[in-house]
Amino acid sequence: MPLLGSNTADKIIVDRRKPHRNSDVARAVRKTRDHLSRQPGNLSFERDLLKLHARAMARVALAIPIMILTIGAVGLYAGIQDEMLAWMVIALAGYAVLALVARRADSTDTARLDVSKTKRNFLVAHFLSGIGWAYFAVVGCAACQADQFTIIKGLVLLLAIAATALIASLLRGALATTFAVPVAAYALLAVNRWTPLEFLVTGLLVASLPFFAYVAGSMNRAALTLLSFRSEKDALIAEVDTAKAMSDEARRRAEEANLAKSRFLASMSHELRTPLNAILGFSEVMGSEVLGPMENKNYREYAKDIHTSGQHLLDLINEILDLSRIEAGRYQLNEEAVDAASIVEDCCHLMELKARAKDIRIVQRFEAHLPRLLADERAVRQIALNLLSNAVKFATPGTDVLVRVGWTAGGGQYISVKDGGPGIPEDEIPVVLSAFGQGSIAIKSAEQGTGLGLPIVQGLIALHGGEFELHSKLREGTEAIAIFPPSRVMEALAPLPTKRKTGTGRA
Repeated sequence: MPLLGSNTADKIIVDRRKPHRNSDVARAVRKTRDHLSRQPGNLSFERDLLKLHARAMARVALAIPIMILTIGAVGLYAGIQDEMLAWMVIALAGYAVLALVARRADSTDTARLDVSKTKRNFLVAHFLSGIGWAYFAVVGCAACQADQFTIIKGLVLLLAIAATALIASLLRGALATTFAVPVAAYALLAVNRWTPLEFLVTGLLVASLPFFAYVAGSMNRAALTLLSFRSEKDALIAEVDTAKAMSDEARRRAEEANLAKSRFLASMSHELRTPLNAILGFSEVMGSEVLGPMENKNYREYAKDIHTSGQHLLDLINEILDLSRIEAGRYQLNEEAVDAASIVEDCCHLMELKARAKDIRIVQRFEAHLPRLLADERAVRQIALNLLSNAVKFATPGTDVLVRVGWTAGGGQYISVKDGGPGIPEDEIPVVLSAFGQGSIAIKSAEQGTGLGLPIVQGLIALHGGEFELHSKLREGTEAIAIFPPSRVMEALAPLPTKRKTGTGRA
């Protein structure tokens, strides 16, 4: 049902009576703004990058040491004893320092991470790990052929460069810091020997360093983009959560205000109707001159105007109170077996005079032998009268209002009223179905109503467990259908079985 609370109450989103909710909303707003301010170069953004780099280095802490041990085992098998052992110790020590720095940065809280110090520690650790590769570049093998061993060392360095480019791409300068000295040492050794094959491998290795540095830079930019997208996603989620919290609070307050209003109006039925009945009664007595004639004719006209206005006000109050009782759940159905077709027929007779005055013909088409409904007769009558009143009000003079009562496809019964009026635009149907809602055609019409007829029909049919449908197109008229569910239909009961009379001595 639509809410009838004031717009002012709906706009006051923050509940001052519940400070904890206000603080939660404010905290969420601050968090959202912090996320939205995260851009590359921001301190918080740099901390996130360092944390990701530390986590990556910690996860692959055993990958490169295993490669070092494998290469060392092959070297020992080839006859390189002392130099290979020394290289393994130096290289493992360098990567142990790098793993220690990574684990310390990973265990530190992001908010307490010192960006400049942590970045400096990482670069120093990468440089120390590169010393081992520089020592490997100058290792010699007396038992091996010089050209073959040089090529093998170049391929190993190339593999190490590629692996480091993938692993350490989140930290700018890590690749160059690690392998600038090893590549320089390898190139210096190759230049001293000056063999074509060593020169070719040296050129390939020297060219691979800026190439993999470019690849690492591209991966770094991709990581920055992904991290930025993740931050924006987190910010949007926080913003949506904040908006949802504020919307829930506003809806809760609107529902509370609407329920309080409905309860108030439902409880004010007697207080409002009693003085109006007195006004109607006394004004009718005065207008009819029951207690004696009035000397001034204007007084008689005033009494009639008072009676007419009071009757209009009473009808309006009755509609408001009916809708309020429905919304507050205080409308009690007096269920009994009713004939929907007969009730609708009576309502058509009541509206006949008004329809003739507008040159409108009411056409009735009722299916025969419809069983009774288990429903509230007053509610069914009000549903039919409201639908007929709207149809006659907006129907074009000279057209027909088609009233039908019959079976639904699911076994229920329906009441349909279709007019030949100007129709309702599709986007205005929700407005028309809301309390006090009126379409643009109704506003321009000379006969303006309160906008409560259809909402009351919706509420009454919902109390019966049914549905209400409104179909309309511009310049094609409007059809309103009130549908009662099959559970409300009372089928004719079969006759009770009778016992067959039997002769004496026979079962």
